[in-house]
Amino acid sequence: MSHEETKVFPSNPPPVIAIVGSANIDLTAYGKELPSAGQTLTGEAFSQGFGGKGANQAVMSALAGGKVYFVGAIGNDEFGNSVLSNFQKYNIDTRNITSLDTFTGVAHIWVDGHGENRILIIPGANGHIDANKVRTAIENIPDLRIVVGQCEIPQEATLAAFEAAKARGVITILNPAPYQELLPELLEVSDWLVPNQTEFAELDPHSRLPDSDELIASLRPSQNLIVTLGESGVAIAEPGRGVARVPSPKVDMVDSTGAGDCFIGAFATALGNGLDPARSATFATRVAALSVTKKGAQTSYPSIAEMRQILELMGE
Repeated sequence: MSHEETKVFPSNPPPVIAIVGSANIDLTAYGKELPSAGQTLTGEAFSQGFGGKGANQAVMSALAGGKVYFVGAIGNDEFGNSVLSNFQKYNIDTRNITSLDTFTGVAHIWVDGHGENRILIIPGANGHIDANKVRTAIENIPDLRIVVGQCEIPQEATLAAFEAAKARGVITILNPAPYQELLPELLEVSDWLVPNQTEFAELDPHSRLPDSDELIASLRPSQNLIVTLGESGVAIAEPGRGVARVPSPKVDMVDSTGAGDCFIGAFATALGNGLDPARSATFATRVAALSVTKKGAQTSYPSIAEMRQILELMGE
């Protein structure tokens, strides 16, 4: 196999992407039914894996061919050592990860027989990321093209990253998940805001779901917006261009854990490789659809060959 065949985007040098965010260990339980309060049920399977929205997005971006730097924090424990080893396996640069005297973040995940999940996150080191260290990291990563953030670390750290990115003319992508009220100044320096349907309703002043193009366009009329709509695909709103729809392939869902992060990582890498926003979103939607047909978060992400096939079907 030639070197070009081992790359998703063979004709381009890899875009440099910084993911500023969380790294967790995922402890996942699978059962046909999930217990209600006070109830005990027997499950069907258990897995331990790597997660955290930031880490998931970093791994997906690296798989799609990005030159990825991770900026975040881990605990001084075995989980933290495992997180570093996992990043290194994907050739993700770990020099801007701080080891703190606390525990590494953990996510307890329950997945039911329909593939739907419930997640309880214990932030650990993710909650103590130093905004000044983040700013310095973003100021010094060579040839940086895109910075991605989420809401599993303090917003002040993400804001510091995005302000430093904008000072360098770097594209910023904010995934407002899990939802929390956002700092107005963070929204201002977010070139792309990428919520799902539930997060859109939290952002909307009247708590409305994204049920129409007009409503979607009204949320952020002067800045870029992508709303992920599950099996209905995504909606893209760019200033002056209205709303474009990207359908999702029909698949048999096994586990939706990490699918939103899969979309973000794939979108960032496609955008960094020069695809326009609609084509980037099309690629990311198809990649994310494929991920829900497998169990887990990072373990469900498509291979280089699968992503190359997606691009070929798109005519890229």
